[in-house]
Amino acid sequence: MLSYPRYSILTCGVLLLATTIHAAPLPNMEPDAGQVVDRAITREAALLTVLRASTPVAETYIQDLVSDADFGTIPNTDHYFLGKLDLSRGLAQTSYLPKDRDGRHPFDLFTRYFTLHYLPKGFAQMMLIDGEEFDRDHYDFAFVRKEYLGDARTLVYSVTPRKSAGAGRFVGNIWIEDRGFNIVRFNGTYSSSSSGRMFLHFDSWRTNAGPDLWLPYEAYSEESHLSDFMKIHTVHFKALTKFWGYGGPAERAGAEFTSLTVETLRNHPQVEDKSPDGEDSSPVEGLRAWQHLSEENVLGRLERAGLVSKQGGIDTILDTVVNNIAVTNDLNLEPAVHVRVLLTTPLESFTIGRTIVISRGMIDTLPDEASLAAILTHELAHIILGHTTSTDFAFSDRVRFDDSLILERFRLSRTPAEEAAANGKAVQLLAKSPYSAKLGQAGLFLKALDKESNRLPSLIKPLMGDGLVSGHTVLQMAALMDNAPQLQTARLDQIAALPLGSRTWLDPWTDGLEMKTIRSVPLVSAAEKLPFEITPVYLHLRYQSDAASQSVEEQPIARGN
Repeated sequence: MLSYPRYSILTCGVLLLATTIHAAPLPNMEPDAGQVVDRAITREAALLTVLRASTPVAETYIQDLVSDADFGTIPNTDHYFLGKLDLSRGLAQTSYLPKDRDGRHPFDLFTRYFTLHYLPKGFAQMMLIDGEEFDRDHYDFAFVRKEYLGDARTLVYSVTPRKSAGAGRFVGNIWIEDRGFNIVRFNGTYSSSSSGRMFLHFDSWRTNAGPDLWLPYEAYSEESHLSDFMKIHTVHFKALTKFWGYGGPAERAGAEFTSLTVETLRNHPQVEDKSPDGEDSSPVEGLRAWQHLSEENVLGRLERAGLVSKQGGIDTILDTVVNNIAVTNDLNLEPAVHVRVLLTTPLESFTIGRTIVISRGMIDTLPDEASLAAILTHELAHIILGHTTSTDFAFSDRVRFDDSLILERFRLSRTPAEEAAANGKAVQLLAKSPYSAKLGQAGLFLKALDKESNRLPSLIKPLMGDGLVSGHTVLQMAALMDNAPQLQTARLDQIAALPLGSRTWLDPWTDGLEMKTIRSVPLVSAAEKLPFEITPVYLHLRYQSDAASQSVEEQPIARGN
């Protein structure tokens, strides 16, 4: 049997998937605690069995905090990790981030001011309750209450490790949904932290991705009193770990191929060649085809690595924004220009051929559609001006390399001259667009980003493209700041940027990305504005069959109108 050691934050851990063992619902009466716990233990074991076959992407973003007289706490610096996890080899991980000169990944040192080294596996383990020993021999269970988490009716139990179970065991509460008796949330820590083995507090959530399939999705952690046992400086931070890519490229490709085949047979029983008889491609058409092949190879490689969302869903919304710019400026976008989403948190956008790529973190923090249009128009300007990307990857062998090298091989930055030209062209396009009267908000976003750039270097630093800000210099669309209002962080009615996670919902099985709807909540203090910040997770859980005809929704975060 494969055992999973309990990692402190000094090491690592994670998990992944679930089988479809169906549990019969309990009778309509007060639940029998023994029955509920036994079924939950069975489901958790089934989940861990399937997780061994999965290699999801894991992303951890941390913000160190300092006290502030006006806002309570604010980020002081940040840290970032991105990689893949493999439970078939214990709790192995592959980092996507390039190593520095000393051979370390950037995340390995949580901060050079402390003697402790914080590693990604410690945060990843927050998706695991216990390796293979989550059972009555090692834990005691007690019923606490019933609670709805969105549409999921849950039974809450306290979980306490027995004294004989040893250190590093989960202690806290678990939430068990009452249809299949899967654990959908757990909140607490691991037992017996010490100065040499530190476990953090966390709140870990799962989401329904299919019949009786609840996947680990997000885990939130925060600490402010670590000095009690560390005997060194107090550490105050909050962190969010996300998981996706459970289905893997083969699963996604198989589903897409099946869908394509069905549609082709249903709607096009006879496929005909529409090209003119006897005509060969022109040199220009050949060049475009070669450029498109390189573009498709790069995008395909990023999809296989779980870094680009499945095509569809949110892409349609983003394509519409680009089309609004094109129509009002009488642009002929042939071949067509499309938008794809990089599923990562750092704020960036770039082009690959005639595809605009924008990061999930960027979409989440942009305050309105005009601001989104400004970012997309900058990239559209690169395409219109003929700023091509390398066609080296038209050769298929050049996209055959390990995932750990992907961010080293795909460098998609622009020259300063190209950036300056794109900035000027984009301003011209926006002036004729439907967004021309609302660009002050986009300029305000850039002002807020500039203000936070020194405190959030990991959020500002792009993974593949160009950054929006360097030091205190705004590199993209700085002209929009000239007509933007003054940045007033204390004003409740001025929202320059949103917290992370405000806009999008990711299906962790298919990597499909959708816009979610959140209710507007009046702010009671400027401390609730939280621009570019991590916020606690509180999901509105839905069963997949129930959610098919509904928009994705999350419990509201504090937000102005």
